[in-house]
Amino acid sequence: MEQVTDWTPYTARARDWFETLRNRICAEFEAIEREAGSDAAFTYTPWDRTTDDGSEGGGGVRGVMKGRVFEKVGVNVSTVSGEFAPKFAATINGASAEAPGFTATGISLVAHMANPHVPAVHMNTRFLTTTAAWFGGGADLNPPIPYAEDTEAFHGALRAACQPFDPAWYDRYAKWADEYFFIPHRGVARGVGGIFYDHLECADDAHWDRHFAFTRAVGETFLDVFPRLVRRRMGVEWTPADKQTQLEWRGRYAEFNLVYDRGTLFGLKTGGNVDAILMSLPPEAVWS
Repeated sequence: MEQVTDWTPYTARARDWFETLRNRICAEFEAIEREAGSDAAFTYTPWDRTTDDGSEGGGGVRGVMKGRVFEKVGVNVSTVSGEFAPKFAATINGASAEAPGFTATGISLVAHMANPHVPAVHMNTRFLTTTAAWFGGGADLNPPIPYAEDTEAFHGALRAACQPFDPAWYDRYAKWADEYFFIPHRGVARGVGGIFYDHLECADDAHWDRHFAFTRAVGETFLDVFPRLVRRRMGVEWTPADKQTQLEWRGRYAEFNLVYDRGTLFGLKTGGNVDAILMSLPPEAVWS
C-alpha cells in the first residue's frame, strides 16, 4: 500500500473527532451537574499560538467547569504546528535538528471531584506528525479512596475496547500505564491505572484507519464508563478525614504532573497555552 506523505487531511479528521468528543463529554458532565441540582456549565476560552518567528502556529480551546460534583474539570482540544527546538527535537519520534517540523492535535481531560469518594480521572488522545505519524493516549483512574468494583469496571471497559484490535493490547498498555503513572520519589502509583499507549505508527491508510478507530474506541469507552462511576459515588457521604485524604492525594498528583508528565513537558516546550497545560493541577491540595 502506498505510503502517505501529506498528513494534513488526516490531522483535520483527527481534530474534528477530538472536538466532537469534547462536546459530548462536556454535555454529559453538565448533565451530571444538573442531576445534582447545580447549574454549572463549561466556559470556553480560545487561544492562538504564535511560533518563535512570529507566524501562526495553530491554537485551541480550553474548557473549564467548576461545579457541585466536578470541583474542577478541564477539557482541552488543541491543534498546533511548528518546529521543535533542536535539543527537544532529538527526543521526539521522527524529529531531529535537521527535521524539526511537527503537527499535533489532541484532546486532554482532567477531572478533580468535590466528593473524595468519586475518583479523579485523566484522559488524553492525540495524533502527531513529524517525519513519522502516530497516535497515542490513554485513560487512567485516580481515586483518593479506591473501590475495587470501580477499578474493575474501569479496567474491564478498557479491556473490552482493546479486544477487537489486538487481544494483547490491554495487558501491554495497562502495564505501560502502571509503569508510566508512577511517582519514583514517593515509591507509589498515581492511581489505580488504566491504559497508556504511544507510537501507533500510521505509515499508510490501513494503519491510519486501524489506529484512528482504536483511538475513537478509547474515547467512546471513557465517555461510557466514567460518568457511570461518578453517578455511583457522587451521593456518598464523606467526612473531614476523607477530605484530608483527598487533599494529600492531590499533592501527589500535582507532583507527578509537574515533575514527570510528558504531556506537560511537550506543551511547555512547544509554546502551548500555559493555563491549558496546567489545568491538570487540582484546585486545592496539601502536603503534610
